[in-house]
Amino acid sequence: MVHLIVDLVITPDEYLRWYQGSAKSVLAKTRDGRKVSFPAQSLQPYVTHGGINGTFAIHFDDNHKLVRVEKLQ
Repeated sequence: MVHLIVDLVITPDEYLRWYQGSAKSVLAKTRDGRKVSFPAQSLQPYVTHGGINGTFAIHFDDNHKLVRVEKLQ
């Protein structure tokens, strides 16, 4: 399994676009400079009134399929 670390700051309005379906995935830059795309739906457990803010580990299997998103802080 592979994991990448990303720091995310997503406003409530930005997440609402994903929730309403106008955007399906999140494109983020990892701490080591790579770009990663994953389904916006995977962040739903971490949405607050202030949006999404924190450090996350994005876990992928050996075929680059998303396994889970884990909030680190």
